[in-house]
Amino acid sequence: MSVLPPEVGGALATLLQNLSSPDNQVRSHAEEQLNNEWFVARPDVLLMGLVEQMQHSQDAPTRSFAAVLFRRMSTKTRRLFGEEQESKEQFMLLQSPAKVAIRQKLLECLQSETLPDVRHKIGDAVAEVARQYSDDGENWPELLQVLFVASQSQDPGQREGAFRIFTTTPGIIQKQHEETVLAAFTKGFKDSEVTVRIAAMEAFSSFFISVQKKAQKKYYSLVPEILNILPPLKESGDSDNLSKALMSLIELAGEAPMMFKHLFHVLVQFSMTVIADKELGDLTRQNALELMGTFADYASALCKKDPSYTSDMVTQCLSLMTDVGQDDDDATEWNASEDLDVEESDLNHVAGEQCMDRLANKLGGGAVLPPTFNWLPRMISSAAWRDRHAALMAISAISEGCRDLMIGELDKVLDLVVPALRDTHPRVRWAGCNALGQMSTDFADTMQKKYHHVVLTNIIPVLDAPEPRIQSHAAAALVNFCEEAEKATLEPYLDDLLNRLLHLLQSPKRYVQEQALSTIATIADSAETAFGKYYDTLMPLLFNVLKEEQSKEYRLLRAKAMECATLIALAVGKQRMGMDAVELVQVLGNIQRNITDADDPQSQYLLHCWGRMCRVLEQDFVPYLSGVMPPLMELAGAKADIQLLDDDEQIAKVQQEEGWEMVPLKGKVIGIKTSILEDKHMAIELVVIYAQQLKGAFEPYVLEIMEKVSLPGLAFFFHDPVRVASAKSVPVLLNAFKEAHGVSRPLQRLWGTTVEKVLEVLSAEPAIDTLAEMYQCFYESVEVVGKNCLTQKHMGEFIESVRSTLEDYKQRVKKRAAEQQETEEGEEENDDILFAIEDDQTLLSDMNKAFHTIFKNQETSFLPMWARLRPFYNDFITSSDSTQRQWALCIMDDVLEFCGDQSWSYQDDIRKPLVDGMQDEIPANRQAACYGVGIAALKGGTNWSSFVAESLPLLFAVCGLPQAREEDHIFATENACASIAKILQTNSSKVSNVQDVVNHWLTTLPVVNDEEAAPYAYMFLAQLIDQRNPAVFASPDVARQCFVAIVLALEAETLQSATAQRAAAAGKQLLQTAGIDMNQVMATLSPETQQTVAIYFA
Repeated sequence: MSVLPPEVGGALATLLQNLSSPDNQVRSHAEEQLNNEWFVARPDVLLMGLVEQMQHSQDAPTRSFAAVLFRRMSTKTRRLFGEEQESKEQFMLLQSPAKVAIRQKLLECLQSETLPDVRHKIGDAVAEVARQYSDDGENWPELLQVLFVASQSQDPGQREGAFRIFTTTPGIIQKQHEETVLAAFTKGFKDSEVTVRIAAMEAFSSFFISVQKKAQKKYYSLVPEILNILPPLKESGDSDNLSKALMSLIELAGEAPMMFKHLFHVLVQFSMTVIADKELGDLTRQNALELMGTFADYASALCKKDPSYTSDMVTQCLSLMTDVGQDDDDATEWNASEDLDVEESDLNHVAGEQCMDRLANKLGGGAVLPPTFNWLPRMISSAAWRDRHAALMAISAISEGCRDLMIGELDKVLDLVVPALRDTHPRVRWAGCNALGQMSTDFADTMQKKYHHVVLTNIIPVLDAPEPRIQSHAAAALVNFCEEAEKATLEPYLDDLLNRLLHLLQSPKRYVQEQALSTIATIADSAETAFGKYYDTLMPLLFNVLKEEQSKEYRLLRAKAMECATLIALAVGKQRMGMDAVELVQVLGNIQRNITDADDPQSQYLLHCWGRMCRVLEQDFVPYLSGVMPPLMELAGAKADIQLLDDDEQIAKVQQEEGWEMVPLKGKVIGIKTSILEDKHMAIELVVIYAQQLKGAFEPYVLEIMEKVSLPGLAFFFHDPVRVASAKSVPVLLNAFKEAHGVSRPLQRLWGTTVEKVLEVLSAEPAIDTLAEMYQCFYESVEVVGKNCLTQKHMGEFIESVRSTLEDYKQRVKKRAAEQQETEEGEEENDDILFAIEDDQTLLSDMNKAFHTIFKNQETSFLPMWARLRPFYNDFITSSDSTQRQWALCIMDDVLEFCGDQSWSYQDDIRKPLVDGMQDEIPANRQAACYGVGIAALKGGTNWSSFVAESLPLLFAVCGLPQAREEDHIFATENACASIAKILQTNSSKVSNVQDVVNHWLTTLPVVNDEEAAPYAYMFLAQLIDQRNPAVFASPDVARQCFVAIVLALEAETLQSATAQRAAAAGKQLLQTAGIDMNQVMATLSPETQQTVAIYFA
């Protein structure tokens, strides 16, 4: 029975018809009516009317459309009156009686609808209302009972509908007693109707993921029932439903792989039969592969323990990889195709390749290489070209993950790959190029240094292949090789290489020309000045391309020519280019003036080209800024293009356009045009290049960029990279302004605005990795502006930001610890957690640098503010987390370094941490503590004399550790050595046996790694030599060891300029005074060290 007057129902029915009209004008008018006369004026009547249309209309499409429109209208947000920031979705804004009446009718519709498609749409509307209640922390009490009743209904459509709603809104059943949930799902898994069984699986997956980790184990008992659903689907050839079932399993395996532990081998065997069954659909087979790959991602130990998992997976992956080029055996179609970026991610051979890559990365070479190389030699010598192609693509796929084991066997791998470059089938030759290109990246350095002759002499001739696609791919593989190669490695091959690439520039295929230009550009970048020999041949060709009037299809070719020309310019330099540099800039300017289309690829390439020409011309680029900056500023100042997408039609339309990202939010989808944001990011990065290169000459643009781009960009929350680029631009722009104005009132005015905004984002930035960038922006900016640039207010705001950041950090650490406790044995540590830990370590490091910079520039004026966080320092310094201990130790070091004798006021906070730190098992923490003791001696004055004297045994203990000279420990050792020197040289009043300590200290030399520690150690040694201290001259052996220590430091270049000269002079004096036999010394030194002796002591 209708609660609305008949005329209202009639008007709404007419509106629905008009909204579906093919006539644009009618439809537009109806949209206006919907929004203005219904949604804004009487939303309660609209929503009730739509429910009544669902309930009473005799027309199925009308009922379906009413459900879709209800969902859209009920989720529209409206701003609350008097609340600027808060907004709510429309349904929750209705009066309580209206909400109760509407939801009651919704449930009646759900129970009475007989057509599956319409019932699904009504179910979606019910789920949406349920989601709004759940988000608001409210209940819809009768819904759960209705759904549980429906799940037991005689009507399979009702049963399926109930589970579909559970899938969409699992939160409504979380609080239900698990026995009821278990019973409902168990019954659903055994349902006589396959659609209900699948819906139950999907609902269970959604529900399981929504419950807390510790509650999930209660539902592990359902796994056998879930797996029993699969075999009948396969036996009946029901590929679509089997595919859906596998998708649910993929979600469960990603969430809790160990729930399958006891039946894992059974699941592996079943999945292999699905992957191998060519009668099933490709998507189903690929989903079975994805399920197995998910276990590799999240439970690699479980996979390795299974007796057949790895060998079966490798076999099935390789088999899928042979499913390539069907109906194109001789590759005629493949050769003729010019669309090299065709989407192939849904093809079997691509799925196989991607899974091989995952297996290698997750299981490692020890597991993957034996079964893979059991097949590869047979496949590579097979008469079937698809087998040979698959073998080569497998090498490309596994080389990254198996790097550590394969790198020692590259001779054998190349013996398999290189002959493929001469294969009779073009696709095999293409795969050979692909393998060499991938190996050049994955085994970078080794491939270039050890195998350059094998690779280059075999792949360069492939540039002359008869097939354009192979020419192009060989040139692309050369990019991978050359970008990792040294100038000296490439030089002998440049003639042959560039002659053939020049030939490709004459190819009738445009994509070949484009790739040839990219390859030449890469070679120029790597060969640097050696490329000058080819300049006169290449640059005129590039000028010809750039000056020709060309149609649209040649725009990318011209863009590549710009890239190539400017990279060559960077390689050979301004002097070699002469007037060509000016001409090139003018040509680029002409191209820029003639760009009219928004999608012209030349625009993006031009921006980077201007950046390169700025680096080439340096200050000579300034006159061209007036032409370069306007389009750059337009991009850098772009606003975000964001759309709220209400229905599936809108979403589908936007998805068809390139450059959009879809973000789900409370039942709706936000569309963000990422292409605009990527351009904005790139433009700000180029601003950084100009400001860095041109310094003070860039000053005319600084204020506008700071006001309109950089400072607003710090809070541009739609795109993390924009915020990062903005953060990097701020100190560079400040420096350009300072170069032009010096430390002046204009600089202080700019700094006043800037520091307020930077401090503001330190408290507002939500992304941890980006927050680290904001701290870097802050301390680099303070460093630029200099001494006493922070007021007490600024420092107070900084400390409050740090307090908030550290509180959040402690919560994240606590949450990770709880998650780690819930991780089951055999379950992989989540990559997201590892990345989060790394992000936090970077954040703490950058925060440390901010403290260091403030202390350096503000000295003791920062101490009162700094002291507010003493509870954090004391908490961190005793933490079991080594990162936290290091963070606190480094801050204590800053107090000692920059606050002089005032640091003694905090000796209770500092002394014990330094003592404990020198005995820390983590080398970085020993280094920080040793440094702190030395700096206390150097800067702390007499108050610290007793402490530093008492620390000597611990410093010597650090130097005496068995692993003291190993790579991970050497910096701690050298800092301990330097700190002993600082104590003896500057603060030894409480050292009772100075001469004995000096004798012992000489044994801690040399210092050949730490450039900060070395000068202190060697200046003290030079002083001892000047004073003819008996410790140095006690015996010829000791004197000789001291001389060799000086030589080693000079060779390592840990001593520079004046300190190097001072140490060398002391070494000469030692030679003469101690009567050291130079021949005897030289006999103990390496040829390289002997050269150092010849330079400094000839």
